[in-house]
Amino acid sequence: MVPARVTGPQSSKIAGARRRGYSTRMLLGAHFSISGGYHKACGEAERLGCNALQLFTKNQMQWKAKPITPGEAAEFKEARRKAGVAAAMAHDSYLINLASPDAKLRGRSLEAFVHELHRCRSLGVESLVTHPGSPTGAGERAGLQFMVGSLQEALKERGSTSILLETTAGQGSTVGWRFEHLAEMIDGCAGDPGLGVCFDTCHVFAAGYDLRTEEGYDRTMEEFDRVVGLPRLRAFHVNDSKQGLGCRVDRHEHIGRGKIGRTAFRCLMTDERFERIPKVLETPKEGDMDPKNLSVLRRLSRETECRKR
Repeated sequence: MVPARVTGPQSSKIAGARRRGYSTRMLLGAHFSISGGYHKACGEAERLGCNALQLFTKNQMQWKAKPITPGEAAEFKEARRKAGVAAAMAHDSYLINLASPDAKLRGRSLEAFVHELHRCRSLGVESLVTHPGSPTGAGERAGLQFMVGSLQEALKERGSTSILLETTAGQGSTVGWRFEHLAEMIDGCAGDPGLGVCFDTCHVFAAGYDLRTEEGYDRTMEEFDRVVGLPRLRAFHVNDSKQGLGCRVDRHEHIGRGKIGRTAFRCLMTDERFERIPKVLETPKEGDMDPKNLSVLRRLSRETECRKR
């Protein structure tokens, strides 16, 4: 059973949670390519010393995909074991819109999403991340209702795979950019324990939650706990932002080079509450930057400014 939300007097203790530096128990990684086979993602994780990863189970810009063969699944699982990848998650197709007011598109999206859940099961991937969709001109209220209906159906097919709602930047008419949206979707699914949240630092900042200072970081996490509940936070996408606070624009930047800055990431990397929550980079891939971004995060995790509260 998922623990109840922490509210009231207890929530004030969240900001004072003891923090520590980097440990090998921390689950850290990046989104890796499956070009050449699913097992290649594990090989890249091993090369960079990562024990967590994210991948696509298919081409993210196409509806259909070839089935995952038993041989491919076995090869991935063995490569994952050898690489020591303790946490693996997938991201669904960018074509999927579970909040569409168009019943045909919403139905096609649900079918594709369930298919991706089955692909995750084949690979033994623990969770599938999805962007809450866009109701286009139907309005936010309708979009949330459509999302709840779609999730209710998808949860029937999830098996052992968790569904993670990704915080969005609020670009266009997309829902999920307020913590209240996430809580409504979860509550609309009767608090199903298979439903969690992937907290994208860039998206949350772009949506208007200020992470730039230690106080802002604590305030944001306390707000998330009050509205959604920290037990629902199952993964992080660790990205800086090219655009400013509240811009509602989804543009990722390398760690410490964007508008969020290093303090937020130092706070995250030294926050012991999230030590065993997977943290994966989705920063731009130009120039083999993953090693540099990972190095920055590991270095920040050893700093102490955010520990004492």
